[in-house]
Amino acid sequence: MGKKLKGKDLIKLGFPQDNTINITLGQISRYRKKESKEKILNEAKDVFLNPEKYEGNHIWGKVAEALKDPVEIKKHQLKSTRVPFKIYGEDEIADAAKYQLFDSLKLPVAVQGALMPDAHHGYGLPIGGVLATDNAVIPYGVGVDIGCRMALSIFPIPVSYLKGKKDQFKNHLAEHTKFGMYETHKVKHDHEIFSRTEFQDIPLLRRLKIKAYKQLGTSGGGNHFVEFGTVSITDPNKEWDLPVGDYVGLLSHSGSRGLGANIAKQYTYLATKQCPLPKQVQHLAWLDLNTHDGQEYWLAMNLAGDYAKACHDNIHKRMEKLLGTKTLATIESHHNFAWKEIINGKECIVHRKGATPAAKGELGIIPGSMTAPGFIVRGLGNEGSLNSASHGAGRAYSRSECHEHFTKSEIKKQLKLHEVELIGGGIDEAPMAYKNINRVMKNQEELVEVVGSFKPKIVRMNY
Repeated sequence: MGKKLKGKDLIKLGFPQDNTINITLGQISRYRKKESKEKILNEAKDVFLNPEKYEGNHIWGKVAEALKDPVEIKKHQLKSTRVPFKIYGEDEIADAAKYQLFDSLKLPVAVQGALMPDAHHGYGLPIGGVLATDNAVIPYGVGVDIGCRMALSIFPIPVSYLKGKKDQFKNHLAEHTKFGMYETHKVKHDHEIFSRTEFQDIPLLRRLKIKAYKQLGTSGGGNHFVEFGTVSITDPNKEWDLPVGDYVGLLSHSGSRGLGANIAKQYTYLATKQCPLPKQVQHLAWLDLNTHDGQEYWLAMNLAGDYAKACHDNIHKRMEKLLGTKTLATIESHHNFAWKEIINGKECIVHRKGATPAAKGELGIIPGSMTAPGFIVRGLGNEGSLNSASHGAGRAYSRSECHEHFTKSEIKKQLKLHEVELIGGGIDEAPMAYKNINRVMKNQEELVEVVGSFKPKIVRMNY
């Protein structure tokens, strides 16, 4: 018996000579290549004889699925017509983003779509794109930074402290927040999320668990930030029981770090293999939720979303301890995710790539740039937007365009004008790179109502 397991070895066991062979070899290569050929063949034989016993198994489940119900891999074509959609703030959205949405609306699984007023070009769905599908999840419709979110903590601290104790606040951010691929906290904190069974059951997540543990409570590069600022509550309400007035707030923006990026990479690859599409829309390949891979991605995506929340919770608890105070209220909203929601009486998968949920009564936070205010909002439950709103101001200039148009001295002038202290950051995150947040909010008045605001004062980003 040769050392390397081949297709002919599986055929001798009785495996059908179809795509099941490729699937089995792929799973073995990915998860069992260090084990003996004899052991693997014995297991493979049992899977072939008793596939029902292995349904849901995170290594052999995909093989069992192929044995019981072989799926024919066929190239999908886009439909000639689009499903219903709405665009908010259309005149201020670049054509490239609109065309990306239009392509997604022609997918065979598409049900309804929308484009938020902060929209700009991305991969797969545009940033600011919302798409409802029929029992299918698109990894690049979710995005690479799965579960990326905003979290705002409101503290019972006079806003005058931001000036009077500015150095103290700056030191808290400089010394106790970590950014980018390599920075981690010296003192690691445990979290209940690491006891989740997905970290044990799904081989990819098992390999990523140590990395996720090390990165807990850290933020990514790019446009991610942690910042102190002033919160103004303009609408008293039962959700947070705070009087109208001004407070010190901490706003953070980050996602699921390396965990989410690796999940996106793995399942996008699997989707493109199982769902061939025309070249211009290959990033919109989907996974059927009735399949092994679809179910596994759904579990992994939800874990990544919960991990992103755990990171924010960790950041905010660290700051709360340093400030020696208790949080009065926390407001969160996340994007780059998919939800199961009822659309026109039917359960659909609603992807929000750089868009946030805005169901009726749902609270959220929509930031501007580092020199522009953000807004605390309450959703109005607009069905045309698929109960969604923007996730921020949205880029007016790409990262490469920023280096062509702006200088460090211009950024410093803007920061000084708005009395904002910046720690880290680069030209590609210049405040001028972003759309006017007030116009963005004007273009979504039928989606959300404003109940408060946040003005950045001390901003920490990646160096």
